[in-house]
Amino acid sequence: MRITDLRGVRIGGLVSGGLDSCTITHWLRANGVEPHCYTLDLGQPDEPDLEAVRVRMLECGASSAHVIDGREALAEAGLSVIQSQARYEGGYWNTTGIARYVTTRLAIDALKRDGISVLFHGATGRGNDQVRFQLATNMLAPTFQVYAPWRDPVMHDTFGGRKEMVEYSVAHGLPIKASVDKIYSTDANMLGLTHEAGRLEELATPATLVTPEMGVWGWDAPDAPGMIRIEWKNGRPVAIDGDHVDLVEAFSRTNEIGGAHGVGIGRHVVENRFVGIKSRGVYEAPGMEVLGQSFEFLLQLYLDRRARELYETLSRFLAVQIYQGYWYDLGTTAALDAIARYASLVSGTVILRLSKGQVIFEGIEGVEDAPTLYSEDDASMERAGSFDHADAEGFLRVLGVPARNFANRMFPHLDR
Repeated sequence: MRITDLRGVRIGGLVSGGLDSCTITHWLRANGVEPHCYTLDLGQPDEPDLEAVRVRMLECGASSAHVIDGREALAEAGLSVIQSQARYEGGYWNTTGIARYVTTRLAIDALKRDGISVLFHGATGRGNDQVRFQLATNMLAPTFQVYAPWRDPVMHDTFGGRKEMVEYSVAHGLPIKASVDKIYSTDANMLGLTHEAGRLEELATPATLVTPEMGVWGWDAPDAPGMIRIEWKNGRPVAIDGDHVDLVEAFSRTNEIGGAHGVGIGRHVVENRFVGIKSRGVYEAPGMEVLGQSFEFLLQLYLDRRARELYETLSRFLAVQIYQGYWYDLGTTAALDAIARYASLVSGTVILRLSKGQVIFEGIEGVEDAPTLYSEDDASMERAGSFDHADAEGFLRVLGVPARNFANRMFPHLDR
């Protein structure tokens, strides 16, 4: 789809209020298109005033501009990532990817309400977001069309990159905050921040070029560690340090204390994008790291060996599905149903020590009456519990049968 196909057409855009959003919206209006803009409130720490974004988009030529509250929806999606431990290559918590699905779903609901059936976005042709927006729209609203300006040769001939967009915005008096010499790009929501592009594309550039926005580098954290108690019930965090919290508050509280102690700040990853190229990112996700590790500490108590093997398969599968754009397909929804079965078992209180970027296990309470598989008596090296050390004799004899057969058949001439 090209700009020439859209003249006189009402289209709805996913916009953040940044350079691309402002420039593209004005360019669409200048080319005879009627753009309507939708911004998601995802608790993004770098844009506290979303009403200012709405006004900015109107000043850039939007026929209408709307802010949609997506915080609860994003918190629920983030919990699904934590419950499945769905981290992509290098430990990335998929914070940007999962937000794209929430954004697309809520925006499509708004577009349907407003009688718009063409969605546009500012994702480039080299990244993953174009895939996520496109496939999510195809799955949720198959009759919708998706317009990606960066894949339109007409626009690409006009804007070769950031420099031309800044020059265009300045020439037309658009209310942008960006400048040509910005040293990297940031995408933000309450689950985490991703920093990439600019000088970060040079491997000689250290990750410390990034100025953390959700906390501090570990070495700048206080010398005194922070303690946190997180109570989980049926797979959901329900209280922090004794205070009952909803899910949005759980992320807010763990972001604050985790970030203050350098947890989840500055993870460096060179990952494989779905389009086939490698990209470098520096990530922040303090709340995801704190909640994610606390959930894992509890999960270990509930899964036997075979259940754990299936869980880890599902975890790897979902991490890739989220990253590559398939959050709403049958494979993902089926895998999430299985993960929900596992997560429903997980209850208890985890005590963590947060120190200089590290999450350290301090203890677990409140699982005495829970259906955990851990028994201190059975695990003991002392004479206790229902496990008799002598029973292992027969167990080892059975295990030894194939081992001895293997040796006799594969190495019959060994001097024994």
